[in-house]
Amino acid sequence: MTPTPETTEVLVVGSGIAGCAAALAAARNGADVCLLTKAERPDDASTDWAQGGISTTRGDPESLKEDIIAASAGTADPDAVDVLVEDADDAVTDVLIDTLGIEFDSDGDGDFDYTREAAHSENRILHVDAATGSHILRPFLNYVDDHDRIEVRQDTAALELLTHEGRVHGVVSDEAEEGHPIYAGATILATGGIGALYTRSTNPDDATGDGIAMAALAGADVADLEYVQFHPTAYEGSGARSASKRSGEAAEQDTFLLSEALRGEGAVLRNGDGERFMDDYHSDAELAPRDVVARAVETEREATGEVVLDVSPLAFEDEFPGIAEKCRDRGIEGEEIPVAPCEHFLCGGIDVDDRGRTSLEALYAVGECARTGVHGANRLASTSLLEGLVWGLRAGDDAADRDADPAVVEAPDLRNSDPALPERFAAEKFTRLQRTMDESLGLERDPDEISRASAVLRRLKGEVDAYIRTRTARDLYELRNASVVALLIARAASENTESKGCHYVVEDEHPTRA
Repeated sequence: MTPTPETTEVLVVGSGIAGCAAALAAARNGADVCLLTKAERPDDASTDWAQGGISTTRGDPESLKEDIIAASAGTADPDAVDVLVEDADDAVTDVLIDTLGIEFDSDGDGDFDYTREAAHSENRILHVDAATGSHILRPFLNYVDDHDRIEVRQDTAALELLTHEGRVHGVVSDEAEEGHPIYAGATILATGGIGALYTRSTNPDDATGDGIAMAALAGADVADLEYVQFHPTAYEGSGARSASKRSGEAAEQDTFLLSEALRGEGAVLRNGDGERFMDDYHSDAELAPRDVVARAVETEREATGEVVLDVSPLAFEDEFPGIAEKCRDRGIEGEEIPVAPCEHFLCGGIDVDDRGRTSLEALYAVGECARTGVHGANRLASTSLLEGLVWGLRAGDDAADRDADPAVVEAPDLRNSDPALPERFAAEKFTRLQRTMDESLGLERDPDEISRASAVLRRLKGEVDAYIRTRTARDLYELRNASVVALLIARAASENTESKGCHYVVEDEHPTRA
């Protein structure tokens, strides 16, 4: 007997703040929702790693809009920014405060302790210590998991989109050896970023660009993929991930983020000669836009051997106990923490409108995998959680309003006929991909290096495609997705010859002090 196809009204792929918000909004609007996530625990989602906080407008949306556009080097879409700032405070109050009861830090007098981060002109950021993401995501996941209209499936990956004549009808998951189709009236991708494409990243090891790759392969429009943001102050560490979950080993991320809130509260950057240098690069010094600070840090590291974040102006242990504990665990006992730039956020992605709708019918994208236009060439600090929340709610509402019955279409014929590959196969290919991205598509890009990287990445994708034709394995699909997105980044970088924001094109030159 042929099994009855599985259907749902709204299918959400991803369990960060954007995916949870989309699922919640769709369920509130009367839809039955199925949420798939690769994560087995909250820290597998990028939201859980978000430190600084979530921006609000504090009743002044125009000021936040001006800061977002300024940080983007004038490239953010003003209409998209209007959507963000107009929905910001209501979304934060409704979902995070009233529904989830997040206890943001207070100032001791019963008011919120709003903080400031780089390129913000006002103190407007809500936070919980410097671990805001985990304090939001964990109760959000619990709330969604308990909702009677939402089914959550952990440790479940989407492998392919189900498409027919320009419309998306759901996904093929890895719940069966040769794939398991799930048909949906609307599909929302909330799969996060691309941190796994780089050796050093502030993202979890599962951030392999899955949603962007699946959407692009299905024919959806993508945009602004050259704009990969590097955070200026990540703990320098050993400079590499010690292991990969794709190898079957326990992954330990030696790199960790030193929140921008540290600099917002007075921490300063010093080079290997002990000099504070950011005043020489930008009038806002340590609070300049991220791309400016990151390039300055790298320049000073090359010139003087190291850069440290000096936290002596702060009551470090009291104000940032979580970060202080991470430092002490790594043997850093003083007040100078060695830092280096580190991949942090993709400003581009799947091109969407103000409701998260993509160029393919019934497909939405929200969160870091989406390109809303809010960030342009460079993201303002503490707007990622806000963007995921706002667009997640808008997409979930719209998807539920479609009221479209799932249609069963022909599913891709995935094969799993050949023997499994050696345990380290995918991990070794990932190492090659990461090395290529680090060397040619990092903080600074040389046109000739981009061209050489494209050739390497094309060969890598060809190899992966050959293996994936007869094997249905999650690590191979993650590698396929990462190689697709890496190629898209390389293509976008090669086509954009203008340095802007976090896409910095150089030919044997570096930023210099003003």
